[in-house]
Amino acid sequence: MSVNTQTSQLRAHFAAGLSRMYGSEVPAYDTLVEVSTRVNADYAATHDAAQRLGSLARVTAERHGAIRVGSAQELAQVADLFSAFGMYPVGYYDLREAASPVPVVSTAFRPIDQDELARNPFRVFTSMLASADERFFSADLRARVERFVGQRQLFDPSLIAQARRIAAAGGCPDEEAGEFVDAAVSAFALSREPIDRSWYEELSAVSAVAADIAGVTSTHINHLTPRVLDIDALQQSMEARGITMIDHIQGPPRVHGPQVLLRQTSFRALAEPRRFRSASGTVTDGTLRVRFGEVEQRGVALTPAGRERYDHAMAASDPASVWHEHFPATDAEMAAAGLAYYVGGDPARPVVYEDFLPASAAGIFRSNLDSDAAAAQGGDATDYSQEWMAGQIGHHIHDPYDLYEKVASS
Repeated sequence: MSVNTQTSQLRAHFAAGLSRMYGSEVPAYDTLVEVSTRVNADYAATHDAAQRLGSLARVTAERHGAIRVGSAQELAQVADLFSAFGMYPVGYYDLREAASPVPVVSTAFRPIDQDELARNPFRVFTSMLASADERFFSADLRARVERFVGQRQLFDPSLIAQARRIAAAGGCPDEEAGEFVDAAVSAFALSREPIDRSWYEELSAVSAVAADIAGVTSTHINHLTPRVLDIDALQQSMEARGITMIDHIQGPPRVHGPQVLLRQTSFRALAEPRRFRSASGTVTDGTLRVRFGEVEQRGVALTPAGRERYDHAMAASDPASVWHEHFPATDAEMAAAGLAYYVGGDPARPVVYEDFLPASAAGIFRSNLDSDAAAAQGGDATDYSQEWMAGQIGHHIHDPYDLYEKVASS
């Protein structure tokens, strides 16, 4: 295959295409992008160190998406599709174990090399329904969920085959690129097919997320997330425009010192028109409130020692009040204590956190639902794990710490 369009270029086109499509489906997303761009420009104009965690151009263009699938087979297809864009699975997240449990296990598909991240850092947080977990699904419901998911087709087999060829070649001819990207974007468009109301409601009684995954015959972008340099200013600006945001910014508190890991907020999921089919076959109009607009602020990546301190701080009733007990106030002290990653140990060159926090992801998911059921009591008797997932999808799942160590030692 003659390669003219590289995977990084395909990834940039893919991210831009999804952004245009999602903006047409959820107009408030365009408002979020507009406000994010203004917040970034204002922050960069008044803070000398604004670009210490990435250039203004990269931060403003940066996006992450989120999708949900119903089975390991569907997740394997996603892995093959995203590999054509130079996006590989990194990390394993079990949202069933969060304080607000959600019946999914997840990974994030993203570039893994610094040069590729610099070209375009698009990432997609991808969750798979944990239908084998009897704490959420009875044996009968599990069988029906797996039968329903097994009978649907999320992706055209020819698209996945094309993705595998492009991934192996490292790109594709220019004349193929546009058609491939358009087909990939279209695979995540919101379906207008009528939804079986009784089936959707049965799944909603278990979890609204389960219904969003296995109550429909397709997948879709659940949210698309721009990155900001000051998430508190973003939250205030959105509320000033009359857009309802979730109550609390997820992740670490705002502190006087190096910002770490990831802070996230979102506007509340909006009621979107959908069509429903009753048991009699009658189709009526209705609404669902499952998709929302998220925004994030990224900080320095923590080492395992730093992450342990972070977990202790976040366990407090008021993490901000005890933050100084766990973290120093300067990058130099953070680097000297081995709490965060810096290129060559240089405090002026922090390594940006490129991944996610399971507690924040679950919190964002749950805060955008009107209600959701808690998991039944009992231990986890399933096989879900990072090793299990890697075996199911046929792709190595990278350890984030290994990637950060590589960057820091470069």
